[in-house]
Amino acid sequence: MWLEKIEKFQIIILAIVLALGLILSVKIISGVLPNDGISVTGSASRIVKSDNGSITFNIYTKQKTRKIAYAAVKKQIPIVIEYLKSKGFEDKDIEIKTQNGYNTYKMLPNGNSSNEVDYYNLYQPITVKSKDVNKIKDLSLAIPALMDKGIDIEVQNPEYYYSKISDLKVELLHEATTDAKQRASAMLKATHNRTGKIQSVKMGVFQITSSDSTNVSDSGIYDTESIEKKVTAVANVVFKIK
Repeated sequence: MWLEKIEKFQIIILAIVLALGLILSVKIISGVLPNDGISVTGSASRIVKSDNGSITFNIYTKQKTRKIAYAAVKKQIPIVIEYLKSKGFEDKDIEIKTQNGYNTYKMLPNGNSSNEVDYYNLYQPITVKSKDVNKIKDLSLAIPALMDKGIDIEVQNPEYYYSKISDLKVELLHEATTDAKQRASAMLKATHNRTGKIQSVKMGVFQITSSDSTNVSDSGIYDTESIEKKVTAVANVVFKIK
């Protein structure tokens, strides 16, 4: 008798387990589990034009001694300043930076360096800044003409920046989150579910590239060579499923 009761009890327990499993399976398929969430990546981008720029170049000279090198550069600086002003730049736009230099030593017949100074190399960096990015671009193309005046210069690539980038990042993050919600809604539409409250948000890195670039980097990109830039924000959002 007691064996029959145990068998009936086991059958009842098995039936309950199977029933609960069936209910759980239906809930999983329909996507309505209370703790279910959907993870979506949204993005937003904007094309902006740089509103300030700069270019740095070096006056370079190679002389027998440091004293002669300093004298040579000192004589050339006023010529460079006059040239820059002829291009529409003012004193406030021009920054004369700290000079730097080093000795080059004579070589021995065996190819090793000696302790005797052959000549002194001196670099005088000058940076020109302006809110008129086209003036900076024009200067970068024209400044090699200083070599016609006997001035040896080394020009670096101009750099362009957008001063309102911080405000733009906030706007783009809002748009990226909205985009994530739209994507999640589209995905859930087929299952007759809706997006609920946000469970978590993770901001991705910003990509600031040239306007026609498709490059991305895990650590982010900050392009300074292009006047027109594309700023892209990414947001990884987890929504609760209703």
